Amino acid sequence: MQELQKILDQALQQFSAISEEAELEQVKARYLGKEGSLTVLLKGLGKMSAEERPAAGALINQVKQRIEAALQERRDALQQNILAKKLAAESLDVTLPGRGLAVGGLHPVTRTLNRIEKLFHSIGYAVAEGPEIESDFYNFTALNIPDDHPARAMHDTFYIDERHVLRTHTSPIQIRYMQTHVEKYKHLETMPDIRIIAPGRVYRVDSDATHSPMFHQVEGLWIGERVSFADLNSVVTSFLMNFFENEDIRVRFRPSFFPFTEPSAEMDMSWKDGWLEIGGCGMVHPNVLKHVGIDSEKYIGFAFGMGVERLAMLRYDVNDLRMFFENDLQFLKQFN
Repeated sequence: MQELQKILDQALQQFSAISEEAELEQVKARYLGKEGSLTVLLKGLGKMSAEERPAAGALINQVKQRIEAALQERRDALQQNILAKKLAAESLDVTLPGRGLAVGGLHPVTRTLNRIEKLFHSIGYAVAEGPEIESDFYNFTALNIPDDHPARAMHDTFYIDERHVLRTHTSPIQIRYMQTHVEKYKHLETMPDIRIIAPGRVYRVDSDATHSPMFHQVEGLWIGERVSFADLNSVVTSFLMNFFENEDIRVRFRPSFFPFTEPSAEMDMSWKDGWLEIGGCGMVHPNVLKHVGIDSEKYIGFAFGMGVERLAMLRYDVNDLRMFFENDLQFLKQFN
């Protein structure tokens, strides 16, 4: 009995001094392991007489149960200490102000598009939209672009298959809108004027400091019975003056060629000490009107197109088109 009490006292003393779970398991083996002191005593019961064995076995088991209980108690205490330290390290001060949600902002190209749409809406233009994957008919044929035109070449255009492309301009939107307009008012002797802008993404095989494989374009269209080149000049000049908030801006037209307009012109605006090209324009070609079922003898109109990124570069004084698409937050935050 004295030996058992000595083993128990020693075990309880060692358990209480241990601060690591791994060390606790090592000390446990000294008493309850295969060669532990209590295990040795249990094995020695077989050498005792039948009369001594029950009482001795009961005492050994009592000590064993107390050691196991003390062991589990110390395990729980160590785990509680670990949890307490973890909670202290990860504690949250609920009185601190919240971090809040990050506030986003509009991309400069989006801001430019919104401004363009607002200005044209103020003079009676609707905003039209269309698919970015277009058929050969809407992207080329209906716009009087012949089969041998360079724009149809694979080195200029992204082809999805033989009959579909990523649209190279937003002109297909004009074709679709005119078709819908003609169908809607076919019961009238004279249809209302068409006045729309067609903004959106377009795609061409081109990439450098002033070009991108994907960019944004805005095209305008006015079809009616009495539409002239003078109206085109008035609309474009008024838009540019308001867009740049500069009433001194002047516009000039240089003769050019586009399959979908006749006559055609390049549009330049006065900028600093010279002239800067901003897009193309012209009177809508009769063949284009015929493709959508509009009588070219009765109706006439003009169309124009401008690059949205170019307008944004001028307005915000950005000298490299690629900066708009590099996702540099330090650059983009300047516009919000």
